[in-house]
Amino acid sequence: MSIPVLICDDSALARKQMARTLPKEWDVDITFANNGAEGIEAIRAGKGEVVFLDLNMPVMDGYEVLQTIQQEDLPALVIVVSGDIQIKAHERVKALGALDFIQKPVSADAISNILQEYGILTIELGDGVADSPMIEVDLLDACREVANVAMGRAADLLAKLLDVFVLLPIPNVNVLEVSELTMTLKATEEHSTVSALCQGFIGAGIAGEALLLFHDSSFKDMAKLMGLANPEDKNTEIEVMIDTGNVLIGAFLNGISEQLHMKFSQSHPVVLGRHCTVNDLIHDNSEKWSRTLAMEINYRIEGHDIQCDLLLLFTEDSLPTLNSKLGYLLD
Repeated sequence: MSIPVLICDDSALARKQMARTLPKEWDVDITFANNGAEGIEAIRAGKGEVVFLDLNMPVMDGYEVLQTIQQEDLPALVIVVSGDIQIKAHERVKALGALDFIQKPVSADAISNILQEYGILTIELGDGVADSPMIEVDLLDACREVANVAMGRAADLLAKLLDVFVLLPIPNVNVLEVSELTMTLKATEEHSTVSALCQGFIGAGIAGEALLLFHDSSFKDMAKLMGLANPEDKNTEIEVMIDTGNVLIGAFLNGISEQLHMKFSQSHPVVLGRHCTVNDLIHDNSEKWSRTLAMEINYRIEGHDIQCDLLLLFTEDSLPTLNSKLGYLLD
């Protein structure tokens, strides 16, 4: 008898990757959910005896799904599959009843090993994994999932360095004109001021700039976490920006390069502006950017008044190579 398996993830690419890494000999009936609310309904309907659950999702995230499963005592064995690889994320999902945790991108060996470890993998002679519905994946969805994994790598490094928990959003990815850049910065309030630095990067056919927008209200808390004296000093603020940029930009680009099997070279960081509005910052530097693919992530640190936006701007000329690199993920 087929085992009802639920794959709950807002990314079509992640759902496709997860489905094709399940053991071919495993007799299962697969259901997909685009968010946690759909996932809970599927579990209630008996379609999720085994659940592969993402954490960062709209409507209801993975933590809320686990809480609901506990509260309603729903019959589901949950394996979290996430790009958020922070130790505290592992601890929190285990405390909420998750069986185990697998980091993205998933591999067939990791899935098979964990299923066998918990005695979940059962094989019926003559049967195999059921054909799953076709999943259509477009470039933006694929880019969003690549950004999601890279975002988790950067957050994990920052969390380890500062002994904090980094709250992660759903990455915002769009192809847009420079005039639309401010619209992508959803987490930046119009009245707030920011300081910013940029760092160029280039690989084989892919180039762009990473822009780190540091909310001015964050400097004092961040300097304390870093153990820096005189948090309001100009030089301290610049040091905070550069150190944070080195961690987030470097780890994020490494996360992308690992997934696309390529390497990036980075230029030295340059301070673009201090204590200005996002509109002023974009306006003053608009000649540097044209039509671009933009990945935007808003990082916040739990329990502290700290947030910054990491914006990766890929040149328009990079889009064909990105399409090609992502092609193997879409097949």
